Amino acid sequence: MSPEQTAAAYDRIAAWWGQEHSHSSYGVKQLLRAISFAKAGGRALDVGCGSSGRFIEVLRQQGFTVEGLDASPEMIALARERHPDGAFHVAEISSWTFPGSYDLISAWDSTFHLPLDLQEPALRRMCEGLAPDGILIHTFGGVNEPGEITGSFQGEAFGYSSLGVTLNLELLARFGCVCKHLEFDQGPEERHVYCIAQKIGEAAC
Repeated sequence: MSPEQTAAAYDRIAAWWGQEHSHSSYGVKQLLRAISFAKAGGRALDVGCGSSGRFIEVLRQQGFTVEGLDASPEMIALARERHPDGAFHVAEISSWTFPGSYDLISAWDSTFHLPLDLQEPALRRMCEGLAPDGILIHTFGGVNEPGEITGSFQGEAFGYSSLGVTLNLELLARFGCVCKHLEFDQGPEERHVYCIAQKIGEAAC
């Protein structure tokens, strides 16, 4: 599925998403682990922030100045209603021009919706968008080889893709980051991986 198709699907379920996830603790423990590696009180970006803004709240509570980014205009409209003083961007991460650098970037269950050919550009963008020693936390499918699948929820179809564990780690190193923590956090059978990486100086290429 194209990013535009995914954004349109999320537009249609944005209100439901906000209600369903506004008080969810899913992913918060992992985000706090990432924050423990980051510089206190820095600038943060939540990629695929959705309409609930729950990660934004956690990051703010931890002293970050936070911005949200999502490809779904309706998700962003609802996020702005919840956080009228926040900065939000409607954009697709693999082609977005960063307005500056960030001390922490989170991409929790968001970039895995991108088609396979956009996975590497998205990861490159996020690594390049980190300040020196900045922290990236992102999720992906814990598979051995790159691949794509389709699924659905709330009556909407969604695509999922992953470069796999080995290539993700290779690309992080190529883009000037080092893996600090990698975990199959839902068990190996679920193949859901989150990775915490840190920017070391300038990207290698």
